[in-house]
Amino acid sequence: QVQLVESGGGLVQTGGSLRLSCTASGNIYTNNIMGWYRQTPGKQREKVATITSGGTTDYGDSVEDRFTISRNNPKNTIWLQMNSLKPEDTGVYYCITKPFGTARYYWGQGTEVTVSS
Repeated sequence: QVQLVESGGGLVQTGGSLRLSCTASGNIYTNNIMGWYRQTPGKQREKVATITSGGTTDYGDSVEDRFTISRNNPKNTIWLQMNSLKPEDTGVYYCITKPFGTARYYWGQGTEVTVSS
């Protein structure tokens, strides 16, 4: 089993910044993808950003140029630096990990982000 623990959510004003972190533990594959998905009000869950164990990143269209994902492989930790936040970024952010070559996603419990206008 894999456990993911997120932190860093909170309340921020429009234009502000937040930094989310996620640490994985348990039966972690060396080659994997880690990242963030979010559930925003009235919308389907969407990908925010992912990063492979080799450092390749991918961003959702709505956050590119505002959010930056990074990771520390020995610590099994990723971060999501969110800048220029907008009210539409409000939602629950979930950390995920997926071993390469599998379709198995592991999910964290989620952390809430609220951006006030």
